[in-house]
Amino acid sequence: MDDIDIDLGVLIHEPEELYHSKADEYLGSHSLADFRRCPLLHFKDCMGLIPDFDRSAYLIGRAGHCRILEGRDPFSRRYAVGGPINPKTGKPFGSNTNAFAEWAAAQGRPVLTPEQAQLIENMAVGVAMSDRAVDLIVDGVAEGVVRADYGGVPCQIRIDWLNPHRGIVDLKTCDDLTYFESDARRYGYAYQMAFYRAVLAEVIQESVPVHFIAIEKKEPFRCGVWRVSEDTLAQCARENAAAIGRLKECRRLGAWPTGYEEVRVFDAM
Repeated sequence: MDDIDIDLGVLIHEPEELYHSKADEYLGSHSLADFRRCPLLHFKDCMGLIPDFDRSAYLIGRAGHCRILEGRDPFSRRYAVGGPINPKTGKPFGSNTNAFAEWAAAQGRPVLTPEQAQLIENMAVGVAMSDRAVDLIVDGVAEGVVRADYGGVPCQIRIDWLNPHRGIVDLKTCDDLTYFESDARRYGYAYQMAFYRAVLAEVIQESVPVHFIAIEKKEPFRCGVWRVSEDTLAQCARENAAAIGRLKECRRLGAWPTGYEEVRVFDAM
């Protein structure tokens, strides 16, 4: 399956903000994951009834993707690093002070503290030290968008990295590489990748390999590479397709259950 040759011209290149602005028109992997978990959650999110908390971990994840996959120059253009200096102490104001907040607002782009920027740089070094990871991202394109009908529903994906000969590469940050496989199961990473692969296949008429690159967010910044098995992708694709079928029915009926309408039997033995 590694003997492939993807035309990278199928990818759409657009800012992340524009991509997310089209979430009302196109089904994405996270929205489908919400539906699998709870149709009512999916509906409320689509209606804008669930606050979008932009936590620090998300900022570091996005900035890390930019630095590792796109390079230092795009990272420097897209993110500001540092903060104002307190003239009384000669040291930077804390990130929770009004002075820092005013400075950050004036930058017109996301702001990272020096500590956060150093963490991201350490992660980039960790990835660069992995021959297997470098082999996957030495050729290809970052953050390419694909839109296509899948299962009778308009869908969109934003691929971390598409290697023309190795397929889809998804970069994940983690607290401890030892537990990455458990985290991947918990957060449904394989379902996300099965969705990506299926939507891409609608355009290129081919199912491509899928790899994870995982990098720790702490010392020693270990980096690991996993290839997602064909059996796992196939099973997740079947479950995704079934979920899309249920989603269309919920839309038709205007009914959004929680999945806990019936009494369940609890047996701890």
